[in-house]
Amino acid sequence: MRRLKPVQLRLLAELENTGALGLAATRIGVAQPAASRLLAEMEALLSLPLHERQGRGLQLTPVGKALARRAARIEIELADAARDLAEAATGRAGVVRVGSVTGPALSLVMPTLIRLQEALPDFRAEVTVATSINLCDLLREGRLDFALARLGPGETQLEARVIAGEPLSLVVRRGHPLLVLPRISGEDLLRHDWVVGDDETLLTQTVIARLSELGMPLPKRRISTSSFLFTLALLNQTDAIAPLATAVVDSFAGNPSVPFVSLPVDLGLSVAPFSLVTRTGAQMTPSAQRLIDGLRYAS
Repeated sequence: MRRLKPVQLRLLAELENTGALGLAATRIGVAQPAASRLLAEMEALLSLPLHERQGRGLQLTPVGKALARRAARIEIELADAARDLAEAATGRAGVVRVGSVTGPALSLVMPTLIRLQEALPDFRAEVTVATSINLCDLLREGRLDFALARLGPGETQLEARVIAGEPLSLVVRRGHPLLVLPRISGEDLLRHDWVVGDDETLLTQTVIARLSELGMPLPKRRISTSSFLFTLALLNQTDAIAPLATAVVDSFAGNPSVPFVSLPVDLGLSVAPFSLVTRTGAQMTPSAQRLIDGLRYAS
C-alpha cells in the first residue's frame, strides 16, 4: 500500500465517481493509455483485481471500491492540510465551506458569520443551502467542511451531533383573508392551497403525519416545490399557505416591509432535530473550527 502513488489513488477515486476510464483520466490530467497503465500497475502491486469490464465502461470490484473510498478520503485530507498550511503561513483565515438546511442557515449560520466577519475582516465563508440529502452528498465528496443537516440511519462516512429541534409555522402573505378571522379553524386552513415539497421530503412527511394525528384531511390542493424562492413568490402572489421553519419566519417577522407573516395558529408542527454533520474522524481547519464554535455558542 505504501508503494502506491498519489496519482494512482486519485485515478481510483475518480473511477469510483465516473465509471469511465477516459473521463477519470481527463479529471486527473493524464492520457487514457497512461491511466490504463496506472491501473494495471496498482493491480500488479497489490496482486488483486481492482476493476472489471462492463460493456463500454468499467466497474470497480469490491476491493477496488474499498480502496477508492480510502483514496477519496486521502484526497480530501490532503486538500484540508493544504488549507491549514496556507492559514498558518499567511496568518489569515481561510475559506470555510459550510452547508445548511434553510432554517439553521438563517437562524444560526447567517448571524454567526456576521459576528465573525465583524471581528475578523479576513474571514470568508461559502454557504450552500440545500436539502439534507444533497448536503451529505457534498460532504462525503469533500466539497463542504461541515453541514447543519439531518443524517440518515446506517451512515458510516459521516457523524452527527444534535444541535436543536426545528418547529414549523404556517406562513402567508400580509393581507391574507385568514388574518382577519377572530379564530382560524382547520377547515379555514384547508380551503387554501398549501405549498410543500415532494412527498419524500422530511417537512412534507412531518406535515402529513401531524395532520393525520389531528384528524385533519390533507389539503386538497398542494403545490410541490423544493425552491424556497419559488415558495415565497407563490405566497406573495396568491392566498397559499406554506409550512416553513419558525426560525425562517422569525428572521423577517420584525421587518414590516417584508410581505410575509405567520398565521396565529399552532398545529404543533415540528421536524426532527438538525445536527452538526462532519466526515467521520475529520480534522477541521482552524477557520472551520472557529465557525463551529460560534454556531455552538449561538445555539
